[in-house]
Amino acid sequence: MTELATGCCIAGGGPAGMMLGYLLARAGVDVIVLEKHADFLRDFRGDTVHPSTLEVMRQLGLLDEFLQRPHQEVQRLAAQIGDDVIHAADFSRLSIPTKFMALMPQWDFLNFLSGKAKVFKGFHLIMQGEATGLIRDGDRIAGVTAKTPDGEVNIAATLVVGCDGRSSTVRDLAGLKVEDLGAPMDVLWMRLPRHPEDDAAAPLGHATAGGMLVMIPRGDYFQCGFVVKKGGADEIKAKGLEAFKRSIEAIEPMMHGRTDALKTLDDVKLLTVSVDRLTTWCAPGLLCIGDAAHAMSPVGGVGINLAIQDAVATANLLYGPLRAGHVSLEDLQAVQKRREWPTKVTQGVQIFVQKRAIAPTLAGAEPRAPWLAELLNALPPLQGLFARAVGMGARFEKVRSPAA
Repeated sequence: MTELATGCCIAGGGPAGMMLGYLLARAGVDVIVLEKHADFLRDFRGDTVHPSTLEVMRQLGLLDEFLQRPHQEVQRLAAQIGDDVIHAADFSRLSIPTKFMALMPQWDFLNFLSGKAKVFKGFHLIMQGEATGLIRDGDRIAGVTAKTPDGEVNIAATLVVGCDGRSSTVRDLAGLKVEDLGAPMDVLWMRLPRHPEDDAAAPLGHATAGGMLVMIPRGDYFQCGFVVKKGGADEIKAKGLEAFKRSIEAIEPMMHGRTDALKTLDDVKLLTVSVDRLTTWCAPGLLCIGDAAHAMSPVGGVGINLAIQDAVATANLLYGPLRAGHVSLEDLQAVQKRREWPTKVTQGVQIFVQKRAIAPTLAGAEPRAPWLAELLNALPPLQGLFARAVGMGARFEKVRSPAA
């Protein structure tokens, strides 16, 4: 068995893991990132890059090059609720240079960031590397055992960070307790054609009695999310493809005919929605961040951005202890203390929306624009405040870890 040693071993090469790996390597910490897949090409992952993430990229001097990659820019968010169009957020009112949300496939984001991280001599990315066990030294986690294309590897580490998603192997192996907060829906994702004449400022969300559809513009296609009741995917499958197409068209008539792009139900991918969080994010020698610490609802598309904020805060707080070669439990608890409040605030808002708007609509109630939405339409400056809440999050983390 191969033996390796590093300052920080990060399990998971998603947004949290890759950003943390980049920041720590930039600060002079030796890092190994384990990504269990051979590449980053998995569709229908979070790809709404909010102003908070764009601002982090700007602080790192990466924004201009990052935005050379194909993407769409959204300055305003709107949703159609019944017959009413609600203008919810206006990012152009933000007081930062990045006054928009970028829509970019997550694999492009990860390929870009991993490419930039490889410049640092302390950054090591192992593709098809999957954490399968934890190495223990008494009551402390001292590394991981991993499967790689070259066989099993023991990786001794000052710190192990679980960034391996909502079904985290690391947190399960560590025995960390998960609190399930509940979600009333799942989402069926698919691609449907987008035409050049389609309105670029059209609402992203559409709700009618019994149905909800999200339409994210991506060049010549929409990434569409059809929202169903929790466990409702089996009912959709039983009714068949043609009935599913008609359900989409009933919510958004513009999709009439375009649904023919769906040849079989295999073209539709299920996202099982969960909202949860760890009661304790850490143990001696181990920390979980991102979805491994708190799975988010797709409401607001904030998951990737909250994960990146976790990574920035983690690097800010731990680069010093990691460079010194000792990370205490108190150091790790400081990360949870810093990031737990914005997590709870964000999940609280998501759960409120799920209970008050999504669940009744999916149950067949006629959707109504809440009084706050009507107020947003009436007072455009409030759209700037809402854009600040959605785009920057409950607590924005500035990059404070240095470039070594």
